[in-house]
Amino acid sequence: MNKQEIMQEFTKVFGQQADAAFFSPGRINLIGEHTDYNGGHVFPCAITLGTYGAARKRDDDLLRFYSANFEKQGIIEVPLQDLHFDKADSWTNYLKGMILFLQQAGHTIDKGMDIYLNGNIPNASGLSSSASIELLMGVIAEELFSLDVKRLDLVKLGMKTENEFIGVNSGIMDQFAVGMGKENRAILLDTNTLKYDLVPLDLKDNVIVIMNTNKRRELADSKYNERRSECETAVKELQAKLQIKTLGELDLQTFDEYSYLIADENRLKRARHAVWENQRTLQAQDALQAGELEKFGRLVNASHVSLEHDYEVTGIELDTLAHTAWKQAGVLGARMTGAGFGGCGIALVDKNHVEEFKQNVGQIYTEKIGYAPAFYIAEIADGTKVL
Repeated sequence: MNKQEIMQEFTKVFGQQADAAFFSPGRINLIGEHTDYNGGHVFPCAITLGTYGAARKRDDDLLRFYSANFEKQGIIEVPLQDLHFDKADSWTNYLKGMILFLQQAGHTIDKGMDIYLNGNIPNASGLSSSASIELLMGVIAEELFSLDVKRLDLVKLGMKTENEFIGVNSGIMDQFAVGMGKENRAILLDTNTLKYDLVPLDLKDNVIVIMNTNKRRELADSKYNERRSECETAVKELQAKLQIKTLGELDLQTFDEYSYLIADENRLKRARHAVWENQRTLQAQDALQAGELEKFGRLVNASHVSLEHDYEVTGIELDTLAHTAWKQAGVLGARMTGAGFGGCGIALVDKNHVEEFKQNVGQIYTEKIGYAPAFYIAEIADGTKVL
């Protein structure tokens, strides 16, 4: 979609002209999975799949939301004074949470808005449509009400919305990637300190193929919170001898020497993943910057193996995609990306082999799983912006 199309769609729905149009990307994570809430490093980038929006300020205090992705729901109306979580309001909760927390942070949003959304992130794909919508709402409010708000503060409010309004105990990676992304750059983020580097993403003749399992991630939220709590318990056990706050502070040697403190096999495996994955992510950045793409690909593969066997968040669909991808010509590496239990994987594929890759992986997956996956080429985009 372009700016003109979004503005026209807005007028069709609301009968008046929008004040501005916006785009907010989705994200993939190259490596560093389930490390963000463990105080480790992540390596995401914003992508050209995302959420388009248009909005206008109203004279009264009514919020009117419309999504082209949920046409049947029509226009959902909420008074500005009544911003509470309501399961029946589905996707609008992400918008309401952002507005509420912006107000609580001292920003003046004293009028209603008409807001139109149209996203092309596949539903429940794990490419972070929720963070895309949260940051979109933040930038809409910033633009319409001339708010003086730092981008990093919008990122933090997006995470707060996810944690406290929606109730998913996630880390900061998704909102950070969506809000701070830059075209053709990946973000190496230390989630402990929020220090980050924008790393040029030179994949030579290779492209990033997103592999969508087309399985909805129904389990992810409950399992996600369970994994997080297992890691937090492991930290408490390690604190008997180590002065640490997160697993991300540990190198491999220290973890190895003190792993006897973790009393339960599952917790040991979860913690091992968090520590190793953090180190893999740092090695992956070094490999990328040195142009060692084969090594980068092997680290991507190792990430999936750890997520499959130690963290146990993959499932048959993601495993079938990754394992099949590893056997294809022209593939540097492949892994699940996102929370897991469905959603998407990524593969780094030589651009001359992409069609053959899609055909082979698609056929094997369909035979084994019973329905087809979908494939998209991921192009790396800027963070949320006014068009």
